[in-house]
Amino acid sequence: MTQQKQSSSKKKGSTANRGFASMDEQKQREIASKGGHAAHEKGTAHEFTPEEAKEAGQKGGKK
Repeated sequence: MTQQKQSSSKKKGSTANRGFASMDEQKQREIASKGGHAAHEKGTAHEFTPEEAKEAGQKGGKK
């Protein structure tokens, strides 16, 4: 890493505390929930059929 890049990464205003991934889990859930509700209202949300739900449940942690 060059000297310039090293010093810029240590400056105040770093992006380390920005964005969705850096938020606490509760705040992430609130935002994601709003997106899910909006998708359902718009009619673009995927709704699992009983067969799809069964298949997804059977995978349960399998890779």
